[in-house]
Order: sequence, then structure tokens, then C-alpha cells
Amino acid sequence: MIGREEYQHFCDAALDSMARIVEDLGDERANRHPALDGANSPFALLTHCHGVVTFWVGHVILGRAAHRDRDAEFAARGPVEPLLHAVREVQRQFAADLLEVEPASPVRKSPPATVRPMTQGFVLQHVHTELAQHLGQMEVIRDLILAAESGTTTGN
Repeated sequence: MIGREEYQHFCDAALDSMARIVEDLGDERANRHPALDGANSPFALLTHCHGVVTFWVGHVILGRAAHRDRDAEFAARGPVEPLLHAVREVQRQFAADLLEVEPASPVRKSPPATVRPMTQGFVLQHVHTELAQHLGQMEVIRDLILAAESGTTTGN
């Protein structure tokens, strides 16, 4: 079984990598969408991942009030620096929250669409899956944005 510190390491690594991509792209490029139908901007993806951690850990596992607008996360735009600050804050809260998590215990608030009981450990796995998935997505989006900017294509 993975320990809290090990689990936090993997989640923080994904968030740190996404934050670095957004920071490296800067305000204008981080808010761009690649030329693919329905694709998200890196800024929106990082905003969504902030929401994932806040909602699933803070609300679902620990029972704190949630004020989440998931659709707005994917439409988010703005300057990079406040988002990076928000991500650092959510990482600090996440570290504190993990000290309260009991993986085998039930969650305190079930999401509306839940059809089966969930343990806190199940939700933690969901959070990591989301972060890892969106990091990979953001890496591809970054590459597409940079390739379009330089006029190059990717692939062989």
C-alpha cells in the first residue's frame, strides 16, 4: 500500500509539471486552444485540476462545502501568475488534507452521480488518475500550440 507522502509526491509532481507548462507558455499561449475541435487550453486544464483536488479531496472525502462550477473550469482564461499561486495553495491544503484521510473509510459526501458507495482511497485514486491524464493531455496541447506557432508539424 502506498503511503501518504508517496501518494502526495505523485500528485504534486503532476501539478508541478502542469504549472511549469503553463508558466513556460506565458499568459497569451497558456490561454490558447489548439486547432482541434473541443480541445482545452493549458490554462483551463490546470484550472480544472485545481477544481478536481479541491472538490474530490476537500468536499467528497472530507466534507467541506463545495462551490464548484466544472463547466467554468474548462472555459477559464486569465493571467498565469494568479493561477500558479492558487495551485501552490491547493497543494499546501492537499498536504494537510491527506493527514485526515482514512483510505478504507467511506467518503463524507457522495457526488450526485455516484451509484455505489466509495471509500476515501477510491477517491484518492480517482484524483491521481485525473491529474496524470490531464498532464499528458496538456503536454500534447502544449506541443500542438508550439508547433502551430512555429509552422512545424509533429510526427514522422
